[in-house]
Amino acid sequence: MKNIPIDPISLEITWNSLNSIADECFVTLMRSAFSTNVKERHDHSTAITDSIGKLIAQAENALPIHLASMTGLIKHILDQYEDSIEEGDIFIANDPHVAGGTHLPDINMAMPVFHEGKLIAFIANIVHHADVGGAAVGSMSGGLNEIYKEGLRIPIVRLYRKGMIVDEIMRFLLLNMRLPEERKGDLNAQIAACRLGVSRLNDIISKNSVGYLLQVFDEILSRSKARMQNSIRELPDGEYSFSDVMDDDGLDKKDIKISVKIKKKGKSILFDFSDTDMQVPGNFNLSFNATQSAVSYSLKALLDPEMPNNSGIFDAIDISIPKGSFLNCVAPASVALRANTCQRVVDVVFGAFCDVLPEKVIGAANGANTSAVFSGINPKNGSRYVYLETLGGGMGGRFNKDGKDGVQVHITNTSNLPVEAIEMEYPLRVEEYALVQNSGGAGKHRGGLGIRRTIRPINHECEFAGVGERFRHSPWGVFGGGAGKPGQFYLEDLKKGKTKLVSKCSGVKLNEDMKVIMETPGAGGYGNPKDRDKEKIEEDISSEKFTKDILEKLYNM
Repeated sequence: MKNIPIDPISLEITWNSLNSIADECFVTLMRSAFSTNVKERHDHSTAITDSIGKLIAQAENALPIHLASMTGLIKHILDQYEDSIEEGDIFIANDPHVAGGTHLPDINMAMPVFHEGKLIAFIANIVHHADVGGAAVGSMSGGLNEIYKEGLRIPIVRLYRKGMIVDEIMRFLLLNMRLPEERKGDLNAQIAACRLGVSRLNDIISKNSVGYLLQVFDEILSRSKARMQNSIRELPDGEYSFSDVMDDDGLDKKDIKISVKIKKKGKSILFDFSDTDMQVPGNFNLSFNATQSAVSYSLKALLDPEMPNNSGIFDAIDISIPKGSFLNCVAPASVALRANTCQRVVDVVFGAFCDVLPEKVIGAANGANTSAVFSGINPKNGSRYVYLETLGGGMGGRFNKDGKDGVQVHITNTSNLPVEAIEMEYPLRVEEYALVQNSGGAGKHRGGLGIRRTIRPINHECEFAGVGERFRHSPWGVFGGGAGKPGQFYLEDLKKGKTKLVSKCSGVKLNEDMKVIMETPGAGGYGNPKDRDKEKIEEDISSEKFTKDILEKLYNM
């Protein structure tokens, strides 16, 4: 194809147009979805890829953990259907072992974009569905030891063929999922977002040319790769390493080691996870795509936070992980709770760079992605409900400021579900929604506080399942900063009192005299606590985020 000169201004205009398409698809999906997990928490992503699956543009509010899933999906589509992809097709998949996914609740869709019979791009999206079947309600419980128990495995299949729905596929999917009407609503929102993206991309082609657009794609990727390589080149040559452990896998394995050795020379960088533990029975394993997303996010956050999310980042990074490893698992490994492990990968990468990037790293964050699932029969209408949420926690203390309180961190930038949304949608009462006092690690800049949610069923019995990490191993501080407070679950019975639950619990029966108290971890502090400004300590007292006696102990007042 003949090269078409692209001036910097035209490139910037087209680049912003592509980002706008991804953003519009994101908002459309959010507004059309049925589940609170999407319309309120925004647990979804949208993107544009080129014809071979290279990620070109991702929505601004998309989740970093979904970054590699998009490319993985398209590559598997091409491997399977390259010679038979047609205009109007929509492909669907979720499986991490055969379809490029990271866990089963994340259902991926992709729709090809054609011009004059030639495949030029894909519009892709991912939605975390509140339930996709399996042994546990919500498809996110701990303790499941093989992927077959985690939900319906969807290989790459056509949901639409030449613009027409393959009805038997849709019926098959919905039959194997709890809350089929909600699932259908979210799936239809994904379909609508795909179609919108195709229409908008065709608008760009009509105003320019397909040759121009494809050249823009190449330019975006090559510039992004060069930009990341330039940032890598500025790092000192050498080897950096760090290790951390996860609490357990919800079954028999405790203290699961994640270890990285980073080898940097010139513009090349290798992340070697060879010393990481092998895959575990419980469902915290990562597919390679999930690890790739976590590593790419980490490097981008440390070196160049403003650079765009696309495959140019992948092209600048080498990752080595043995097959069958905890971070590169093989079938039938279970993976439902992979976000917890991804968060820990980020902590480990940040830890490795502490000495060379002291002003960029932060204390260990809550590192958990604490999940809670409440399910039962709504007494108002007799229908089944599933309330799923992943709760935020503390963000690590930073070089020049405290860590944020009660937020999602790193690879999961979803929202905390508002109390009003919970009580309007579900027969549940939120009796407390607060920050966990004294949970941030001490430091020149303290770590952020965790979240406490207390929930009780109203006029019915329900079931609770919770998964927490950093319940045994506290989030560590950096450069003398103290550790954050670990998380914990409690069951409180008005008749029997309060008992502590294990960090990976399921099948906890609740009646209206009972409530679950969920406390997420805080985060580690940054710098020597002796260097903290007295004004900051006084603010912590006046805000009641910390009690005076604890502050006196932490800061030797």
